[in-house]
Order: sequence, then structure tokens, then C-alpha cells
Amino acid sequence: MLKKNILIVEDESIVSKDIQFSLTKLGYHVVGIASNGEKAIDLVTKNQVDLILMDIMLKGDLNGIELAEKIKNQLSIPVIFLTAYADDSTLSKAKITQPYGYIIKPFKEIDIQISIEMALYKHEKEQEIVRERNFLFSLVESQDEVLGFIFIKLGGKQIKIKTIDIFYVEALKDYVVIHLKDEKFTIHTTMKEIESKLGFKEFIRVHRSYIVRLDKIESIEFSNLILENQSRYIPIGGSYRDELSKRIRTI
Repeated sequence: MLKKNILIVEDESIVSKDIQFSLTKLGYHVVGIASNGEKAIDLVTKNQVDLILMDIMLKGDLNGIELAEKIKNQLSIPVIFLTAYADDSTLSKAKITQPYGYIIKPFKEIDIQISIEMALYKHEKEQEIVRERNFLFSLVESQDEVLGFIFIKLGGKQIKIKTIDIFYVEALKDYVVIHLKDEKFTIHTTMKEIESKLGFKEFIRVHRSYIVRLDKIESIEFSNLILENQSRYIPIGGSYRDELSKRIRTI
């Protein structure tokens, strides 16, 4: 099983090093230690983070509660608060961010381990519900394929895209990028889900990281293909080559 990636956000260096030692001993991978909110955001954007252990009273422009709210609004990463403060006022403010745990200092290794495992389990179950909900939405939205368009969710709105305008789709970790002629859209989904929404008539998977629209293919050179009005080469995966050969008409 892969080690879970944990980010520590703590402005007391002795405490953060102690937490890092405990997490490593427990079998987790510490991706970094941030002493303030700005550094934490930088580390989150540059690393795959599964969970954040965060001091609730951080120094700097962002305290722990404000940082947790920012992460909650932009990313799907569970946060566990670490704090020496357990007064009603602090708890009331912290609850607004809906943290996945709240550990009072000083704490034991077993406290950290139980809180992390419970938080990761809860988060995974919530993600399963989200995936199921999105799948049900996709079943409804897939009927739009017949009409020649799909809707993608960006922020709080849905944007209509004509499938004929799509050149290719590219996978980037937990996101996919839909490339049109002069613009692109990045959404949080999987290649499998986007492939089912686009359908199999006009589009084809040519690589584990690429889906292309068949009528946009301009030429094929060895293990790559070139699309109309696109300068970049799209690689053709070995396991997808036979299906591509079946779908194109060669004289």
C-alpha cells in the first residue's frame, strides 16, 4: 500500500519536527513542513497531499482557520487541527471550516494515527459519494452527445461546449484538460468519465493520457499523430494502435 502524503503546517519548529518524526515512524510520508499559510499553499500546489495536520493558531497573514477555509473552498484535502486551545470561542470558529479532526496538544502518537486514519476513511467515503453523484449526472448529460454538446462544471457554473470544437483531451494527474482550437478547460474528473461523456463515435482513446476527435486528425507519423491547426504531437500508445487502425480509413 502506498504511503499517505501528509503536510504539516506548524510554526513551532520543535513541535513540527516532533510531529514529522512521529508520522515517519507510523509509516506516513511527510511531503513538507510549512510555518505559515503562504508556504502551506505553495506546498499544496506543488505536491500530492492526502491530508494536512495544521496548527490552528498560525503566525502570519493567515491563521489556521482562515487557511483551512481557503483550502476547503479550492481543494479537496482533509484538514486536522492541532492546537493547545480548546475554548468554546476557538472551537466555534474552527467548526465553520468542517475539519476532519481536532487534536489537543500535547498529544500521543496513537492520537495522531487514529485521527489520520479516521479522517482519510471519512474523506474517501465522501469522495465515493461525489463520484457516484457525478456518474449519475454524466448519465443525464451523456444524452447531450446526440445533440452535439456537453456541459462541464467550472466553479459554480456549467459551461456548454460543442463536441465538434474539441480537438483532444489530455490527462494531468487528477484532472483532465479539454483542448479546443484557441482555448482549454481544466476540470476535476477522470479520463474514463470524460471518455464516456464524449462517446465512442467521434472520439477515440489513442494513449492512456490522450483522447482525440477522429475528424481532427491531420496525419500520423510513426508513433505520433498530428491534429489540424495544432502544432504538438500526440503520442499513440501501443495498446491503442490496433483500434485506431480500425477506426481510420486507409487507402
